[in-house]
Amino acid sequence: MLINEASKITGLTKKAIEYYTMQGLVNPNILENGYRDYSQSDIERLNKISILRQLGLGTNEIKSVLSDKSKAALKNLSVQKELSFQREQAKKQLLDKLSQGYSYSEISKELQATNNSKTITEKLLEAFPGYFGRFICLHFAPFLNDPIRTESQQSAFERIISFLDNVPPFTLPEDLQEYLTESTRDIGTEQITEMIENTKKSIENPDDFLADKKEILEQYLAYKKSDEYKNSPAYKLMEYTKEFNKTIGYYDVFISALKELSPSYSKYYRQLEEANKNLLEWYPEIGEINE
Repeated sequence: MLINEASKITGLTKKAIEYYTMQGLVNPNILENGYRDYSQSDIERLNKISILRQLGLGTNEIKSVLSDKSKAALKNLSVQKELSFQREQAKKQLLDKLSQGYSYSEISKELQATNNSKTITEKLLEAFPGYFGRFICLHFAPFLNDPIRTESQQSAFERIISFLDNVPPFTLPEDLQEYLTESTRDIGTEQITEMIENTKKSIENPDDFLADKKEILEQYLAYKKSDEYKNSPAYKLMEYTKEFNKTIGYYDVFISALKELSPSYSKYYRQLEEANKNLLEWYPEIGEINE
């Protein structure tokens, strides 16, 4: 069909369709007379483009989404949109502070923290593609808004950037990649955020959490001890990831620097250590399982 009919069917203007065609988002056949012939598949693609544009995606983002059958691009964009929303909320709060009489120099430091957060989260997504990158990106983002006030913090920020710039590719064996993709297929930004919030709540009152989840934890520990688990893809994935993190210095370099950069993360990390200590007191065998 010609562009006039394609425009009527899709609800897009001829100018928009021409633009998407010129950008290579849709590739209709060219007739002998030079007119473009849009097929049914082209119409379906134009409809998808229209929806993605209304969701605020740019041309390059749409290209990555349409060429990605795994939907990983969509999941990454969802995380990026969530973090962008958080940054805009932070900027709104900074405007409120200015209106309340805060100095521009102080606001400048907090604004730089927001920019630093953007830099780190983008590099996290790039360094750790897939589910792991999305998870740790959303996990660490709330702790990256502390302003840099000391030389020690600045040094820590630079070590984090250097670490992320030099992380080797996290390439899983094909069978483990298939397992990870399938097992996380339905886990989106909202679900990851919920998991992170539940973890934070559990370490605020660890004894209450352990008492409330006693039956579930005992079932979980029994499974972790079983041969079924030790022969499962989940176990192999955990061991592979643990070894990768050890090799690249994830804990020795990245986590160490993050505790120095972010007072809020340092506080959270101490809470986490205390919660793990309580867990070991309740279930000493966990130490053996995790060795």
